[in-house]
Amino acid sequence: MSPAQPVRLLLVDDHPMVREGLRARLSHVPQFEVIDEAGSAAEALQSLAQHDIHLVLMDIGMKPVNGIELTAQVLARWPRLKVLMFSMYDNPEFVQRALQAGASGYLLKDAPADDIVAAIGVVMSGATFLSPGVSGRLFRNEQPKPLLSPREAEVLSALGRGESSKQMAARLGLSFRTVEAHRQSIKRKLGIEGQAELIKYAVEHAGGR
Repeated sequence: MSPAQPVRLLLVDDHPMVREGLRARLSHVPQFEVIDEAGSAAEALQSLAQHDIHLVLMDIGMKPVNGIELTAQVLARWPRLKVLMFSMYDNPEFVQRALQAGASGYLLKDAPADDIVAAIGVVMSGATFLSPGVSGRLFRNEQPKPLLSPREAEVLSALGRGESSKQMAARLGLSFRTVEAHRQSIKRKLGIEGQAELIKYAVEHAGGR
């Protein structure tokens, strides 16, 4: 994305009035362009397949697939995408789960318009944004969840033992593509660039598990 290019947004929320209000608040910001809206996980996946989206504003409470589950799905397919959770819940557990799924920020729905603009800017710069009240509660939580999901930890351990993606897929009953998606997610969460660095990390940290 060039500096002059507007941030292309997808709004994902199962309440049309929320999407309408969010679009209205963002329509006056010249550096943002709302490309599409989605009211479900299926609609969001279809839109992402059709459009070049930079950032998804993602509702957390959708059904049957919630925003956290959908975040993990879309980032497995489009790892360069940014996801900013847009939620009415200030529960630290939800924040941790969203960040573990790969979200780059967590914004409360009652945030003023200026905070929404700031949050999108922070996330697009590569940093993580947390609503002020959320961040305070999160860092007071004494038992943070592990960064990797159980399946990702299993894949990392298998890499440390020298297993290939093909071998892992056969042993775990997964498709090759799914294993590769887990590898990409692990790299993203750990800030690892190449495959060699990933394997080195796996051998040093998870090889015997």
